[in-house]
Amino acid sequence: MPKNARAAEIKAIGIGKSFGHFRALNDLTLDIGRGEFLALLGPSGSGKTTFLMILAGFLPPSDGRLFSDGVDITDRPAELRAAGMVFQGYALFPHMSVEANIAFPLKVRKRPAAEIRQRVAEMIARVGLKGHETKLPSQLSGGQQQRVALARALVFEPGVLLLDEPFSALDKSLRGQMQAEMKRLHQETGTTFVFVTHDQSEALALASRIAIFNHGELLQVGTPEEVYDRPANRFVAEFLGEINMLPLNNVRQENGAATGLCEDRTITVRGATDVTGDAVLAVRPEYMTIRSEAESGENGIVATTTASTYLGAATKLDLLTRQGTRLTVSVPNDVAATALRGGNSVWLTWPAERGILLAR
Repeated sequence: MPKNARAAEIKAIGIGKSFGHFRALNDLTLDIGRGEFLALLGPSGSGKTTFLMILAGFLPPSDGRLFSDGVDITDRPAELRAAGMVFQGYALFPHMSVEANIAFPLKVRKRPAAEIRQRVAEMIARVGLKGHETKLPSQLSGGQQQRVALARALVFEPGVLLLDEPFSALDKSLRGQMQAEMKRLHQETGTTFVFVTHDQSEALALASRIAIFNHGELLQVGTPEEVYDRPANRFVAEFLGEINMLPLNNVRQENGAATGLCEDRTITVRGATDVTGDAVLAVRPEYMTIRSEAESGENGIVATTTASTYLGAATKLDLLTRQGTRLTVSVPNDVAATALRGGNSVWLTWPAERGILLAR
């Protein structure tokens, strides 16, 4: 089956949604590129699923306009949009076989019988369900049902595939398998994927770009690397995995770098924002290194180990600075053992380009 030549390019302009006095989505403007894999990420109630339902045509926006390939589809009903949908609970027809479930969208569109047989057979092979054609959904595992739902949504070559937390009912090992399957299907089909999740690691692993929501606001859009290493604000920084926050005072900007004081030690941040005055310095634990002493001019702070957790390949250390800031770092087991033998007081150091300067 060739790549989807009808993959859609979506543009949302000023989209808002109100339910009575509650504002679920506020002034969202977003471009979704043709053939990209966009993850909508945020906590429960952040607005991501509301936006997905507006994209699908199941909810009308209260404000704004929605375009697909330059055509205004704001008022177009769901059944007339070229969108496939995979729901959280799969929504398979329980009385239909695997083959009949996958064929359903093509039959509704009155495609020729020969084309239906060919495309269904191709999709069954693509999602690895050969030999299961005549089974009912109740005879399938959760992962197999998920594959049927994906095949049914992709079989008619939709312009965009919308996925509403499709892995939430799967156990951890099966989630990992299905994530790999989803990425492969996206690469093979070339369809535009828009994927709702509250799982940060899932978004980072799957998406080509991530849109982060909170309280109905779109806070940041970027590649996984951009939103992880250069979060736009404190919420994004803390939402995407573990991160250490250090108070940084008297911040000054000069020649593309910022300097400030952290517990009476001068700290440098390269590639910084224009934040000045009192700020927060965010550093991911994996960028911090434990040393017995810091070198001259190096970013570093003294901390005391308060707890250690053995993780197998590494050890997680909880630390406390002299002025009471709590930090976390994961280090090789031999480094952790040396740090603990040294009386628990260590230097934590990190490269100047790995600090993230945020408004306090």
